[in-house]
Amino acid sequence: MARAFVTGGSGFIGRVLVRRLLAEGHSVRALVRSEASAEIVAALGAEPVRGELTAPATWRDEVTGSDVVFHLAAETDISADRARHQLVTVDGTQAAVDAARHAKVPRFVHCGSEAALLAGPPLVEADETAPLRPDSEAAYCAVKAEAEQIVLEANAPGFATVSIRPRFVWGPDSILTDSLVAAAKAGQFAWIDGGRHTTDVTFVDNAVEGLVLGWRRGRPGQAYFVTDRQRVVLREFMETLFEIHGVDLPVSETTAGEVSAPTRWFLGQPCLLRTEKAVAELGYEPVVSQAAGLAAVRERVALPTA
Repeated sequence: MARAFVTGGSGFIGRVLVRRLLAEGHSVRALVRSEASAEIVAALGAEPVRGELTAPATWRDEVTGSDVVFHLAAETDISADRARHQLVTVDGTQAAVDAARHAKVPRFVHCGSEAALLAGPPLVEADETAPLRPDSEAAYCAVKAEAEQIVLEANAPGFATVSIRPRFVWGPDSILTDSLVAAAKAGQFAWIDGGRHTTDVTFVDNAVEGLVLGWRRGRPGQAYFVTDRQRVVLREFMETLFEIHGVDLPVSETTAGEVSAPTRWFLGQPCLLRTEKAVAELGYEPVVSQAAGLAAVRERVALPTA
């Protein structure tokens, strides 16, 4: 069995990844910043490692002996300022890469995003040949591109790096969909130009499947899109999630010109990604159907809160 080191292990995708690795019999150490994160990681059955992502001297020695580093830590608030995105997403990725190389870890798997390609026009039938856009006017998109560049350019003999790019990761306790639900309940969510465009989405277990396959089979220096491989009309998909979460208020309408660039790009236009590369090279297929994923969300919402 392998020894894995995970950054962002207490987060939404990270928790599912840690559970998956432990269930397969691997040992897992996860970088944590706070006591609350340490408790989450420990409750999963992994070993928390206290340290500051952007200060690798505080934790890099703990990476020694690992067979793989999964790097998931990033700034997820698209409204954060550029300095915050730069510090966490770009500098943090550089620190994780440097720590893995220092420890002579043979494989490094990065959790990327289609956001790294967004600079205005929608992604329609985009594949991995589409260029990264570090020049994007949206800070979140620009730094996701910079972070992936760091990872893929670090690829070298003895240090194989791979980036897995899920789109719109959803599931029980999803930070993304829960925030949209909260906005709808507060009357702060609006459909952009009707919201009836088609998009790809990725259930969290499917994103994790991509990460694990990226570790096992990913071609060094390559990126891969992974999705549910079942496209949705955004409005219909979100209305289902709103119904599950008990949103019974009318949701307003707006136009693309009235929202910020990143919001418009993420929620106001099509995003259609080709996954043939992941299927052919990784053997990727979704492990959870959308119907099963929605059932899991419904079951989680129905559970009484402590």
